Amino acid sequence: MADTAIFDVDGTLVDTNYQHALAWYRAFRRFDITLPIWRIHRAIGMGGDQLVAHVADEETEAAHGDALRDEWTEEFAPMIDEIRPLEGARELLVEVKQRGFRLVLASSGKAEHVDRFLDLIGGKDVADAWTTSDDVEASKPQPDLVQTALARVAGASAVMIGDSVWDVIAAGRIDVPSIGIRAGGFSTAELQDAGAVAVFESLPELQAGLEATPLARPSSAAG
Repeated sequence: MADTAIFDVDGTLVDTNYQHALAWYRAFRRFDITLPIWRIHRAIGMGGDQLVAHVADEETEAAHGDALRDEWTEEFAPMIDEIRPLEGARELLVEVKQRGFRLVLASSGKAEHVDRFLDLIGGKDVADAWTTSDDVEASKPQPDLVQTALARVAGASAVMIGDSVWDVIAAGRIDVPSIGIRAGGFSTAELQDAGAVAVFESLPELQAGLEATPLARPSSAAG
């Protein structure tokens, strides 16, 4: 049993995936690199340190990686006011916390973005801790973010809730079970194949089904 619930932020609690994909598409276009947006979308959930080589190649990362990440920041900035919470985000967090779990909101996004998104869902009032890109050396699908989130609250064991296969893979690399939310556009089968122990269409559906998940009750270690 887990004592800590780790929630991905981007795409799981706030609806950012398509803005991220479009910002990356436009950033690549600044270097005359045209990639299908669907391919970029499939990589959303990875951090920028991983995404460039994944959707393009190692040569593009070596030549333009840092500059592409800077351009992505510029392209994303005008869209940030469009970002809204996903339905049921605040309500789910409150219930999970009330059930006795330590609660960490885990993001490898820029601190100023994370701060804004947490304000949208009232996350600072309910979470025990949260993370940003300043807290990890390598982003998902590497497990650094999950490890950091668990350590932030001195948790003994965790369950990860995320919207992408990259969330699930990152958690699985350190034997943390995960629950998939289909807000990222990945299919139930894809999330299950990546290792998710349960998959839900939405946050309200997860809240209604908590009793059948590792979020039913925390271990006695939670305080």
